Amino acid sequence: MDGKHQLTEQELWEKYLAVTRELMKFIDEEDIDTFLELVDQRQQLMEMLQALPDHEYARSLEGVALRKQIEPMDMQIMHKARSWLNRSKRNNMTVRGYDSFGLATGNMFNREY
Repeated sequence: MDGKHQLTEQELWEKYLAVTRELMKFIDEEDIDTFLELVDQRQQLMEMLQALPDHEYARSLEGVALRKQIEPMDMQIMHKARSWLNRSKRNNMTVRGYDSFGLATGNMFNREY
């Protein structure tokens, strides 16, 4: 043991729930940088959970109830992330459209007639 406190399965699931709530907050605020950092943290928590030898807490009534709290938030996060991504793509396409339009009209006005 390296002297670090090992988190229990219950503590890991509680942290997973807390990070999921934070994800909701930051996707609503469209703070994508923080959102992506939290996605990484949550992935690390999931990897820690998967590495556990047994999943007794996850199968307990309390664990099942906790996971049921997470499920609808996951669905909302995925929906909001997709919506943000689609808006971002549309905005980028619009900007590129104006950029190419601006170059074309700029060249037209720079011509000598």
